[in-house]
Amino acid sequence: METKYWAQVDQFNAMYRLPRPERPEPFSDQRLLFFKDILLEEVAEVDEIFSMTDPRARLVALADWLGDLIVYCSTEGRRHGLPMAEILAIIMDSNFSKLGPDGQPMYDARGKVVKGPHYWGPEPKIDRLLEEAVPPEYHEIFSDNIEDILA
Repeated sequence: METKYWAQVDQFNAMYRLPRPERPEPFSDQRLLFFKDILLEEVAEVDEIFSMTDPRARLVALADWLGDLIVYCSTEGRRHGLPMAEILAIIMDSNFSKLGPDGQPMYDARGKVVKGPHYWGPEPKIDRLLEEAVPPEYHEIFSDNIEDILA
């Protein structure tokens, strides 16, 4: 599922000497904390849009902000060797299962789509995808990490 975008993500990680493993690899809590901190910093940049009054400038700023979030998450996924295009496809398939019992979308008070009775979570399919992608020597390491996370 290689597209120009995903090739550019790989090129970015190469250019800036960020990791580009071919397969998923274990990661540290410290790396995850760094990512969380930087992502929260990026999310907070939405506040700059509130002060804009020109509709076109607001739309451009929104597009740039959303794009930055997507790019940052994509390069972080690449840093960990995650097959993000396939993962995102699984998540979108899961999202299509959120319809209500009548086959219509359901929303909360903020307009967020909520899970209907036929919703299935993407985690089992992502797990199977990663199981195929993770080298056998890492299976024990990943299993240990999962047990720690679930504890």
